Amino acid sequence: MKDQMTPMERATALAKGLPVDRLQCNPNVANGVARIYGCKILELSQSAKTLAQAQVAAYRKFGYDSIRIFTDLFPWAEAMGAKVKYPEDETADLAEPAITDVSQIDSLQPADPYKDGRLPLQLDAMKYLVDEVKGEIGCSCGIVGAFTNAFFLMGVNKTLSMIYKNPEAVHRLCRVSLETVKAYAAAAIDIGITPAISEPMSSCTVVSPKAFREFSLPYLKELVDFIKSRGKGVVVHICGQTNKIWEDVADLGIAGLSIDNVASLADCKHVVGDKVKILGNVDPGVTMFSGTPEEVRQSTLQCILDTYDSPKGYMVMSGCSLPVDTPQENIQAMMDTVRDVGYPVCPDRVRELLQACEKGKK
Repeated sequence: MKDQMTPMERATALAKGLPVDRLQCNPNVANGVARIYGCKILELSQSAKTLAQAQVAAYRKFGYDSIRIFTDLFPWAEAMGAKVKYPEDETADLAEPAITDVSQIDSLQPADPYKDGRLPLQLDAMKYLVDEVKGEIGCSCGIVGAFTNAFFLMGVNKTLSMIYKNPEAVHRLCRVSLETVKAYAAAAIDIGITPAISEPMSSCTVVSPKAFREFSLPYLKELVDFIKSRGKGVVVHICGQTNKIWEDVADLGIAGLSIDNVASLADCKHVVGDKVKILGNVDPGVTMFSGTPEEVRQSTLQCILDTYDSPKGYMVMSGCSLPVDTPQENIQAMMDTVRDVGYPVCPDRVRELLQACEKGKK
């Protein structure tokens, strides 16, 4: 099946309440773009042009609704002194935090996105991306929130401990992190790119809602307000279980809330669907990576049935970034299912399609 609209046309029409061909859909292919483009994952961190071209190649193949410059969670901490390890064909990971002791916090300096680490390369990739697809699809860049970046500056275990033993130090880490991510966001916006925030360490699976509200939320609000002041809407993704902080995040006035597959789309709709667009949440591991196309179709249909009528809108999405070697036929199955359902969504038809999936299993 072929789309009748470009992603930009679809987004614009939805915003105006005009007819569209289907729901928006973003499988969140992430570094799997390297498999589609035919390069090693390491090359995405070495060449701005390769990073952009790989993203474009994946978008052209599947026709999804969001395209993003993002490789891993660590470029901002790396630009501030952390060490990152780069396997040839796996996603980069943190090797060493920037500092090891509280006494070193004041030595940290905000990163310059035009000079430090991989940040200039990613900005260059954004320029290539805009040149290639401007006017066709909205372009974004991933950026971590200040709280998450703080963990990579000091180390996860030490930062978790400091939440209880030295809260003032955590705030200092968050403040210098915020200056880094704000500068990067500003540089991206100047190129025409919309920042999208990932805050995995804010998950209720990692810290309590109380800790989130004390240490993450103030800096998340400042970052969101800064991006909005520059004329851009903001999508926020927090991994893991987030039901106890949905209202806190939605009240920031964000454009979209992306939730992990361990959370409930139906519950999220009932709690904050009248405040924010919801994105999610087909299981990226069990379903998208390990499942069959038929299982992807069934899960996608269930997500649509649960959330299609959310008052502020809904985008079909995986619960988090897809594993690198997710079968391409499963990515295609998600897109084909959304196209098959069409728009406006008829719930009775979706139920019929779900029943057909169940019969196919027997």
